[in-house]
Amino acid sequence: MSGEPVAVVGIGQTKHVSARRDVSIAGLVREAAVRALEDAGLTWSDIDAVVIGKAPDFFEGLMMPELYLADALGAVGKPMLRVHTAGSVGGSTALVAADLVAARVHRTVLTLAFEKQSESNAMWGLSLPVPFQQPLLAGAGGFFAPHVRAYMRRTGAPDTVGSLVAYKDRRNALKNPYAHIHDPGITLEKVRSAPMLWDPIRYSETCPSSDGACAMVLTDRAGAGRSPHPPAWVRGGAMRSEPTLFAGKDFVSPRAGRDCAADVYRQAGIDDPRRQIDVVEMYVPFSWYEPMWLENLGFADEGEGWKLTESGVTALDGDLPVNPSGGVLSTNPIGASGMIRFAEAALQVRGRAGEHQVEGARTALGHAYGGGSQFFSMWLVGAEPPSG
Repeated sequence: MSGEPVAVVGIGQTKHVSARRDVSIAGLVREAAVRALEDAGLTWSDIDAVVIGKAPDFFEGLMMPELYLADALGAVGKPMLRVHTAGSVGGSTALVAADLVAARVHRTVLTLAFEKQSESNAMWGLSLPVPFQQPLLAGAGGFFAPHVRAYMRRTGAPDTVGSLVAYKDRRNALKNPYAHIHDPGITLEKVRSAPMLWDPIRYSETCPSSDGACAMVLTDRAGAGRSPHPPAWVRGGAMRSEPTLFAGKDFVSPRAGRDCAADVYRQAGIDDPRRQIDVVEMYVPFSWYEPMWLENLGFADEGEGWKLTESGVTALDGDLPVNPSGGVLSTNPIGASGMIRFAEAALQVRGRAGEHQVEGARTALGHAYGGGSQFFSMWLVGAEPPSG
């Protein structure tokens, strides 16, 4: 990113659960926002603008909820924008907020993303009736499972890899107090023996349906100097999109994902992501997407991603930890899931990730995707401010 250096100085999350019946959407988002402000050592009056994001309105059955959230977010009389790019929206929302600071439009911006899935049913919301969609395609898993099979055929990956990812991420989630799924009795055998939902994706290899919100406070260099805690500096950020379907589309490794990552690395001066990036918070709603995205993002050569997973490279104590927070497999308020990836990356380089902190993390990638593998948003954050 160019222009004014952008720092993440405040991060707040709710405890993500199946249903937050104790609060409205307004109460849910305010909870995350208050925590972000406390982390930043700021008050509502310090915020110049609010950028909010969520997944499609039909996931909750409430149209344009942002119209009544200004009070809850201290945004009355201030600019307030909504962003929407399907499942990648949490990441895209953070990038829009970062661009407002980088362009010196606003000095300090509150950005927030949320979902209250308990008030609707995203799986059946995504299951359009015939003739608009082929039959027996229930939810996102039905759409993505054939692409997983294609990856397995293309690479020769053994069918055990998905279970390894799920076992790793669910164990990592036990170290994250905000994660939705906490299963102290998790075992690899328990994952492998779970019912098959969409071949080859098992029940334990898929994301939950969560209520939750995530917020961040972004500010300029001067604001970062007043932060009570170390900031995370945005070193690069980009969005890319492509159609859901077109002749020659590579569903296993979409061009938009490769181009988005390349742009972020160029901005951040990264020419060897495998060696120069310390931790990755990657959008993995179905476990097989870890090896697939490792290749798409340039961490592994084509056909080699599953070998990094199988050899333990992506474990919390591995050479390239992936999703130390537990990832989307453990927490999935869809509209916020991408922002959680961005926020968790920032927590790592701030040294404030708690029990799931990766020791010595100085550079981290946050990654989100959405739609039919068509929308991508990513940022790279570092512990050191940009030069100049």
